[in-house]
Amino acid sequence: MKRAAHLVFAAVCICGLWAAQLHLPNKSDSFHFAVIGDTGTGERPEYEIAARLAEYRQTFPFDIAVMMGDNLYGGQKPKDFSKKFEEPYKTLLDAGVKFYAVLGNHDDPNQRFYKQFNMGGGRYFTFKPRDGIRFFGLDSNYMDKEQLAWFEKEVAASGSEWKIVYFHHPLYSSGATHGSDVELRAILEPLFVKYRVQLVLSGHDHFYERIKPQKGIQYFVIGGSAKLREGDARRQDFSAADFDTDNSFALMEIDHGTLFYQVISRRGETVDSGSFERNSNR
Repeated sequence: MKRAAHLVFAAVCICGLWAAQLHLPNKSDSFHFAVIGDTGTGERPEYEIAARLAEYRQTFPFDIAVMMGDNLYGGQKPKDFSKKFEEPYKTLLDAGVKFYAVLGNHDDPNQRFYKQFNMGGGRYFTFKPRDGIRFFGLDSNYMDKEQLAWFEKEVAASGSEWKIVYFHHPLYSSGATHGSDVELRAILEPLFVKYRVQLVLSGHDHFYERIKPQKGIQYFVIGGSAKLREGDARRQDFSAADFDTDNSFALMEIDHGTLFYQVISRRGETVDSGSFERNSNR
């Protein structure tokens, strides 16, 4: 009985710790989601980030997590899906959290058929988790005319107040290893501006970076949720914040016209937080 009471007390303390560190409004009627990137190692940092996500979810009840690609490194057989995704995120999967992945440069395109990545068999797709909010998952490995035509048609017709686009290769990044994909930026950014996209999420560079609003659009690089390149973020004029000394993930919340974000390290430390208004930089 004493041991059981001790475990209950410990659990309450842990929940209280995460609750105290949560900076978001965490309103019951707002939309909550998590963002992870470059996750598929099957190694200890991935498991520890997954554990932090599960702990924060006790206080911040998100039901959706978007994945920035490189979902599986190395082998991509059924055992790899188990070791590098199903086992690390078991607690979240069992709780009904839906993961929406996009393809990274290390991913077999056949991942699009894996049911728990919720890609619907397509290299690119869109989903609407609630009225007024729509996500567009793109394949930045192969941005052909067909995909661009599909995206323009879908984003133009969405009618959503919040348009969130995510894909693997960042249009803006201070990474010494990869950095900004300028060619992709020239193709996509005019469409983002034309159709008033507010938020763009990417990975690829293995750290966290928030970009100063570019042409009214907020960009984030979230590529350090399992792999990490320490010291790789070389701050540039467009950099607003970065973190490259530990693995990290992001929690985001949309409350009507405001999006709140909080970026958390593997150790549970908040490394960046804030908010921005929809179309406030237009």
